[in-house]
Amino acid sequence: MTTAPLPSAAEAAHLTEVLRRAGVLGAGRVRAVEVISARPTILSHIIRLRLDYDGVPGNAPATLILKTAHPERRTPGWDAGRQELAFYNQVAGAMTRRVVPRCFEGHWEKESEEITWHLLLEDLTETHAAATAWPLPPSPLQRERILRAWAQFHAAWWDDPRLGSSVGTFSDRDGMTRYLQRFADELKRFADRLGDRFSRERRALYEQLIAAGPRLNERTLGHRHMTIVHGDAHFWNCFVPKDGADGDVLLFDWDSWRLDTATDDLAYMMAMHWYPEFRQRAEKPALDHYHAELVASGVRGYDRAAIEDDYRLSVLWHIATPMWQASINVPPVIWWNNLERIFMAVDDLGCRDLLA
Repeated sequence: MTTAPLPSAAEAAHLTEVLRRAGVLGAGRVRAVEVISARPTILSHIIRLRLDYDGVPGNAPATLILKTAHPERRTPGWDAGRQELAFYNQVAGAMTRRVVPRCFEGHWEKESEEITWHLLLEDLTETHAAATAWPLPPSPLQRERILRAWAQFHAAWWDDPRLGSSVGTFSDRDGMTRYLQRFADELKRFADRLGDRFSRERRALYEQLIAAGPRLNERTLGHRHMTIVHGDAHFWNCFVPKDGADGDVLLFDWDSWRLDTATDDLAYMMAMHWYPEFRQRAEKPALDHYHAELVASGVRGYDRAAIEDDYRLSVLWHIATPMWQASINVPPVIWWNNLERIFMAVDDLGCRDLLA
């Protein structure tokens, strides 16, 4: 428990209004709010709240999660929060199946030189938890449950006609050209930052990827076999029911979602985070299981060979991810290990052949 002062979004009167609008409070009111815990993440600040009520609280929650801006990342250069709020507005509300914690309220605004935002989310502490302590891979049963949840989510949006119109935006040829130019500019900064810790051979692979980018991007320009991807889909951005209980695996931290191939999430989940010995044993069964769930969820015309091709291409593109992570000051313990693992996956899977 902490005595940290309450943000305005956590004041009793405000929460009373929020929960009444959500239809869970009725005639009762929030009488008092207590901060149970508060902790920073890389891009945000997470506060767990306990609520006391006057009157009949109805179905109002006893606790809530307030997710808000990281104290050091409120300047306009940081857009954390905006994309996640868009997800809850555009995507979560349109889903018929529960895949995320409930969002009771979201707010984002830029005032002068400061960005403020918050999300008031369902607190799952008593019923769900991360599968393992990072970076330990989940057990086979946990992996299957998590991959099933991702396959069902991806399948729900697979080639949906709302993609690119009311939900998200597809990258066009001009946008991809701009991205490749940003990639090239950031690569120079990344190489300068690392000096002799960044080999000529690795830099050459980046340069080959940038040069081949227009051709490789043809895969997604047709907008075929596309879905919503999370963008940060590691195994610890999932809540798994505690003690193996039945229930939904719930997916969170949607600040990087976009429209792309589903394998971008899978490659980030496995090739980026698993060391070779474990990945070489677990990767193929995981892809088999995911593809079977995709088909069971109604996806057609996308066979096992197609997912293999897309997966290898996603792994290759992910060599850029540690570079972008370093550019926003993600700690080196994350991006440096990601860099080493993704290059080992590129070699194991023959991804360099895609540049020929």
